[in-house]
Amino acid sequence: MNDTNTPPTAKYDLPKAYEFEEVEQRWYEYWLDHKTFSAQMHEGRPAFSIVIPPPNVTGVLHIGHALNNTLQDLLTRYHRMKGDNTLWVPGTDHAGIATQNVVERQLAAEKTTRHELGRDKFIERVWQWKTDKGGTIIQQLKRMGASCDWDRERFTMDEGLSKAVREVFVR
Repeated sequence: MNDTNTPPTAKYDLPKAYEFEEVEQRWYEYWLDHKTFSAQMHEGRPAFSIVIPPPNVTGVLHIGHALNNTLQDLLTRYHRMKGDNTLWVPGTDHAGIATQNVVERQLAAEKTTRHELGRDKFIERVWQWKTDKGGTIIQQLKRMGASCDWDRERFTMDEGLSKAVREVFVR
C-alpha cells in the first residue's frame, strides 16, 4: 500500500532541478556527431562566413571573448537557419611575443634558453604550448556551445596561414 505522502516512483521521473551540464553536453555531442555545424555549399544560396578573431593561446577565454563569440554564434546560427551557405571558422593565434615569453619562462625554469634549444626545438615547444593552451580555449568555445565548423579549425602557425600572417605583418 502506498503512503499518500510519498509520491509514486515512475520509470522516467524528472529530476528536481535542470541538469544543464548533462543536457547541454548530450546535445552538443549529438550536433557534432551529425556535423550540424559543417559548412555545406548549395547552388544559388547566399553565402555567409565568419573567421573567429583568433584568441591567443597564452591563456584562457575571458568575458570579452564570451560576448564576442556569442554574437558571432548568433549571426552564424541565424544565417544557417535561413538556409544560407554558412561557415564559421574557429581557430587560435600563436600570439607571437606573448607566447614566446611564456615558453621562454618555461625554458628558464628548466635552466635553458631558446638559443640553447635552437629554432626547430623552440618551435616544437611553441606547438606543445599551443596543444596545451589552445586545446583549453577550443574546449571552452565548445563548452559555450559555439557552432563553429570544427573540421576547419586553424592555428596561425599552420602551414599556409603562417605565410599569410607574415605577409600581413610585412605589409
